[in-house]
Amino acid sequence: MPSTPQRRTLAAVGAFAALVALSGCSTGGDAEATPSADLEIGAIDLSAACPETVVIQTDWNPESEHGAQYNLLGEEYTVDADLKAVSGPLMAAGEYTGVDVEVRSGGPAIGFQTVAAQMYQDTSITLGYAGTDGQVQQSADLPTKAVLAPLDINPQMIMWDPETYPEVETISELGETGAFVRYFGGAAYMEYFIADGQLSIDQVDGGYDGTPANFIAAQGADAQQGFASAEPFIYENEVADWGKPVAFELIHDAGWRAYAGAMSVRSAEFEELSPCLELLVPVMQQATVDYYAEPTATNDLIVELVEAYDTGWVYSPEVADFSMQQQLDLGLVGNAGNDTLGDFDLERVQETLEIMTPIAEALGTPPLEGLTVDDLVSNEFIDETIGLP
Repeated sequence: MPSTPQRRTLAAVGAFAALVALSGCSTGGDAEATPSADLEIGAIDLSAACPETVVIQTDWNPESEHGAQYNLLGEEYTVDADLKAVSGPLMAAGEYTGVDVEVRSGGPAIGFQTVAAQMYQDTSITLGYAGTDGQVQQSADLPTKAVLAPLDINPQMIMWDPETYPEVETISELGETGAFVRYFGGAAYMEYFIADGQLSIDQVDGGYDGTPANFIAAQGADAQQGFASAEPFIYENEVADWGKPVAFELIHDAGWRAYAGAMSVRSAEFEELSPCLELLVPVMQQATVDYYAEPTATNDLIVELVEAYDTGWVYSPEVADFSMQQQLDLGLVGNAGNDTLGDFDLERVQETLEIMTPIAEALGTPPLEGLTVDDLVSNEFIDETIGLP
């Protein structure tokens, strides 16, 4: 099971390509360019503490959920369509920090393996995406420690047709209707919903292929998993055979409160990277705040990269804009009850650890013996003064 939210399969990518129109964009950068060579270092200097290039491994093709990471890039960047990566000077408040950043795509770009597996296969990666549930499950063999949570709430949801189920407002109420629910097999949250009694084992199907075909064919009778930051807009506006709203509940609101897409390092390198993280994490916090304040240039870059990488994944400018606003509206990104963006609620992590441990054991991937919250996350480098307004 992936350590980050499981995304659409490559087959689904092709299916969406047939349903959604992508606007044309041009690729920026030059494969031979070194745009940082002539830049003067600004107020924040990472050059003595951090790698020459800070490499960030994401969990999927470029999308607005990754906007904070792409926002670290300035106007000058280089696109590597073969590696499915973009690189350039790492910027803070418009000033060069003395190092470069490279943001790599996941999903099809890494053969759909987990980010943690890719991080251990390619040790040039500095930071990679991690979900708390995946961290627990992979802790024995691929341990990671998360240092920043750009998203406070997992965007994953279960969605259904509000015309067919007008009285349903929650996943639990959906379960009472007996509706058939499709999801990507192996998702730990579904094991939780079954054990918790919100859904029954005989009404769920792990064969979801990521396409809208079965949802449409069921004419509203069936439900399926999705991402609240994308599918509600896509199904209403870009899937012609559906073309109407969907209702949903976030899996977070149904009790599965694992963090998703947190910035993590290989556990054994936490101490070694600490001097870098002390300076870098606040820069990444501020980049997150800045992205949501002014997303236009970064969303343009995301859409441009999707076209340049040409994996079959389709992502329109309209979806990018919807996703960014939806993340704010639903509180997927936020200060989580204080004035700080990106810190971890340690009680919530402990809750996930306790819920996930028996699930991981049942799935044949028991966590590291004696695993603790401190093994999974750290707030050590968080600047408590940085948050959304």
